[in-house]
Amino acid sequence: MTLVEHLKVVLANVVTLKFKAHGYHWNVEGPLFAEFHALFETIYTDIDESIDPFAENIRKLGDYAPYKLSTFQAITELPETSVTTNPIAMASDLLIANDQVVECLMEVFDQANEERQQGVANFVAERIDAHQKWSWQLRVSTKNI
Repeated sequence: MTLVEHLKVVLANVVTLKFKAHGYHWNVEGPLFAEFHALFETIYTDIDESIDPFAENIRKLGDYAPYKLSTFQAITELPETSVTTNPIAMASDLLIANDQVVECLMEVFDQANEERQQGVANFVAERIDAHQKWSWQLRVSTKNI
């Protein structure tokens, strides 16, 4: 897979993750509502702000960024899941999906470095750090409950 193709997959993955976090934000219920409602919002807001730079990096490499929902659905690596309104189940599912995004980002980072695309590598490194933060926060939020 070329670097630009890899970036398109990452873009589809982060768009999918953003909608998952946003949907959980809308539908969370229970005594932990406020905490998880806020956490999910923080996550989807951060991810949303990264979507445009992903697309811009694809354009920098001379290709067109996907924008159709059907394209995102076709190339995302994240499975659709059905989760109840339980915040722990939602956070656990979001953690699994986020960890998949981290793995994909690490592959893109390695490839960008191999191809001497330092700007792409720097951007992806920042996104790895952000997604690792979300993994940590989701993991500890579901611990011992």
